[in-house]
Amino acid sequence: MGTRGIRIEKLSKRFGEGDTAVLALKNVNMQVAPGEVVGLIGPSGSGKSTLLKCLGAVIDPTSGRMTLDDTVIYDDGWKVRDLRALRRDKIGFVFQAPYLIPFLDATDNVALLPMLAGVPNEDARRRALELLTALDVQHRARAMPSQLSGGEQQRVAIARGLVNRPPVILADEPTAPLDSERAMAVVRILNDMARRFETAIIVVTHDEKIIPTFRRIYHIRDGVTHEEAGEGRDFERPLHAVAAS
Repeated sequence: MGTRGIRIEKLSKRFGEGDTAVLALKNVNMQVAPGEVVGLIGPSGSGKSTLLKCLGAVIDPTSGRMTLDDTVIYDDGWKVRDLRALRRDKIGFVFQAPYLIPFLDATDNVALLPMLAGVPNEDARRRALELLTALDVQHRARAMPSQLSGGEQQRVAIARGLVNRPPVILADEPTAPLDSERAMAVVRILNDMARRFETAIIVVTHDEKIIPTFRRIYHIRDGVTHEEAGEGRDFERPLHAVAAS
């Protein structure tokens, strides 16, 4: 792999000091290439959430190095002045719950981030509609979140994660609340979007339904990761067959 996407080298995170210190991450190494979807799995308390928060510039690592899209963003300290801009422009987030803003329609839920980044409103809405179309929910573009099904809400949330064209997306249990059919639809979407937009995607999951779809998996336990080849099992149904989910 090249240096685009995301690379983590010897990343550690310690909480507390002295005798009460807890090392939540221990020299973690990870690399995800553009266009690749990688699984991150492990038991509760293993360090998954801590690693995701470090990657997302939500909490400070203690040591190590992170490179994002050919730029060193952390090397025993942040190398980026504006972490809020980093999160807004370079990292997309998809959560277990969609967290859509209830008083904005689907289009404006997606368009809000580029608007905040200074993109003119009409250009932001045009970009949002392009993504909603790619995700087969353009017919719900003017619907409010309360009018959307669970599957439609998650597609809008994925569009929001992609709208600023970030090189990396962090997906935290994105299929947990979904049945098998809708879960597989979301995984297919993430893979399709990764290829289409050359995005590196890390999916944290406990969902046994989707683990066989990953070609590479990072296991984390007690703050230590190891990599293994996944099954990379083909999807059972084409995306258009579940687009209405």
